[in-house]
Amino acid sequence: MDKHIEVSILWEIYGKLLTKKQYDVLNDYYNNDLSLSEIAENNNISRQGVRDIIKKGENKLFDYEEKLKIMEKNTKNERTIQLVLAQLSKIQENSSDKKVEKILNEVQKEISVMA
Repeated sequence: MDKHIEVSILWEIYGKLLTKKQYDVLNDYYNNDLSLSEIAENNNISRQGVRDIIKKGENKLFDYEEKLKIMEKNTKNERTIQLVLAQLSKIQENSSDKKVEKILNEVQKEISVMA
């Protein structure tokens, strides 16, 4: 997975565990696509200061994920849901029983909401 996307997802999951400054700077950098210079100017700090905040924030996010594995579990759950939906579609295509088809439709709707 691209680091930019990974950090953005981790920020969504664990961002509130960061300091306010780390939270805001990482949000500006990864989600609002601001440059180091723009962030530095907006926060009255140096570009190097912004870089340090980003690195420390990234390290914290990766550390949280290493310990808690929430993103990993979410990714596995999403894959499982997609697999189940695909299997349900196969069953539905091969079934001529209207009751089974109705049940499968209901299950697919419920699972799709979770995805």
